[in-house]
Amino acid sequence: MTPVGTELGDRVLGGWLGRIAGNMLGKPVEQGDHWTRERIDRYLRQAAALPLTDYLPAPVTESAEFALRPEWRQCVRGRIHGSCRDDDVDYAILGLHLLETHGFGFSTEQVGELWLLRLPYLQTFTAERATYRNLANGIKPPLTATYDNPYQEWIGALIRADVYGWTSPGAPRRAASLARRDAVLSHTGNGVYGAMWAAALISAAFTAPTVRHALDTALTVIPASSRLARIVRRVLTLHETRMTWEDTLTTVAEETAGLGWIHTVPNAAVLTAGLLYGDGDFTRTITLTVRGGLDTDSNGATAGSVAGVLCGGAAIPGQWRDPLEDTVRSAVFGFDRARISELAERTARLAEAAPG
Repeated sequence: MTPVGTELGDRVLGGWLGRIAGNMLGKPVEQGDHWTRERIDRYLRQAAALPLTDYLPAPVTESAEFALRPEWRQCVRGRIHGSCRDDDVDYAILGLHLLETHGFGFSTEQVGELWLLRLPYLQTFTAERATYRNLANGIKPPLTATYDNPYQEWIGALIRADVYGWTSPGAPRRAASLARRDAVLSHTGNGVYGAMWAAALISAAFTAPTVRHALDTALTVIPASSRLARIVRRVLTLHETRMTWEDTLTTVAEETAGLGWIHTVPNAAVLTAGLLYGDGDFTRTITLTVRGGLDTDSNGATAGSVAGVLCGGAAIPGQWRDPLEDTVRSAVFGFDRARISELAERTARLAEAAPG
């Protein structure tokens, strides 16, 4: 057994804790067409919670403008006792189960079989729900991704990618290859590239000296001409010019207008900005990313995963870690109320056993 006290174990634990904490932070405001960056900050100012250094505060007043998602009572500061159930965490758990069951040679078909066996249909959304329906109707990959599925470039495959990065520390190309095999079940184009990029980013975070190095490495695994690569490079360039975080996000929002708040490309821009301007600080990274809006819980989760790997589980501040009570709620059959530390140990064992 890999003790979490080892460096690898602690980094993997940081990834799990960061993903869950970032997801919980963003979950109450996960409605990107309503919860814009400006509205999120107005809510925080009303609650005297800027700068944001903890989970979201409970609402000060009830109003349509500041209506949080129904799960907010289990996700705001002072009310958290273990993680809420969410697909952003379910897929990390399912990915772990996939690798434990089928090993690193798993097939895309086996990913689909595991969805049908372990994941309730009503806990899938957008591209994943279209794919699940296709699987249940006997359609095989890669048609599962393209038949009656208008969400092929949305963010779903990206949120499934973490486990491939956690189990490929310092091997971003292998992480991207694993993520691609999973992603093509449900996505095409930038939807697949998003998964490859995120897996490589998390993998690179194990060995990169800075988050900028990890971002540069992650760009090498996707086509340079893809819209995803272009928007990530754009954020990197704006950051280099010392443009403010706010102005950077305003600029890229104008350049990605019309894609929608769950599309991979604008969310990758928000995520990249959060990582760059967070500059390795766990709290600043996840709070800036969530304040950036769009798919807040997914972006917060991935930013938390990267930042958690960079700093390690022991360095994640207590206000994020302690309310989770080492417990995760999950819709994946057999995993509800699993211990986060146990999931991390199992993931680290896979990382140690991974082919070179």
